[in-house]
Amino acid sequence: MRSSCSATSSGLGAPSQSPLPGAEPTRGHLSRPPTAQPPGQNSSPGGQPPSSLPPAQLCQVPPTMNLFRFLGDLSHLLAIILLLLKIWKSRSCAGISGKSQVLFAVVFTARYLDLFTNYISLYNTCMKVVYIACSFTTVWMIYSKFKATYDGNHDTFRVEFLVIPTAILAFLVNHDFTPLEILWTFSIYLESVAILPQLFMVSKTGEAETITSHYLFALGVYRTLYLFNWIWRYHFEGFFDLIAIVAGLVQTVLYCDFFYLYITKVLKGKKLSLPA
Repeated sequence: MRSSCSATSSGLGAPSQSPLPGAEPTRGHLSRPPTAQPPGQNSSPGGQPPSSLPPAQLCQVPPTMNLFRFLGDLSHLLAIILLLLKIWKSRSCAGISGKSQVLFAVVFTARYLDLFTNYISLYNTCMKVVYIACSFTTVWMIYSKFKATYDGNHDTFRVEFLVIPTAILAFLVNHDFTPLEILWTFSIYLESVAILPQLFMVSKTGEAETITSHYLFALGVYRTLYLFNWIWRYHFEGFFDLIAIVAGLVQTVLYCDFFYLYITKVLKGKKLSLPA
């Protein structure tokens, strides 16, 4: 169900129709109302197709929270907290890819540039601030605070092979050719492959510490839960976002081998190792 145009323009959004607080942080962590429309619905007066209206006239509101989205956010936060605690308690960033963490910092910065211009809910705003702050804190710990423990010799993935193609793709395939939309799309594409330097580093060293394995597993669970979130939204809201879904599928596939090793080794008390 959608609310009236006045609710959208006021930035209040639709009243929550679920027991969970707030609106989703986004269209897959998007920070504004989605541009796609549920099949068969019109948001304009007189039944005019929404595609024929300027973006400013589209009367849309952020979707309400659902359990999969909420648990996905919790899993994502858990992964971030596990990583920060691992580095801080051990006073070491050994086994952590600084390049992956820089990519995640770029992802959250590009995605949440509207932090001060587009208010959706307190939950939404807090999540944006936490993701940005934690990502830059992690980068600072790796490249400054505990720089002496950073294993740069094994963190050798060529990130330009990820950044440049995803940036080009964001310009070519997006929902709307505007700066914020292109940056959001770029962040979605880049996030889908940002974990590759970390997986490459684990493969190169041949093993991963248990806490690092927990971090990677929590990230994988976050993406898997968001796939169920998209299924839920399509079934109950008639809405889907092809860009976010395809990127989420790519990201989840990258974790498949890791999931298997985590379940068969780490959960049995063994150290996770990958073929070098």
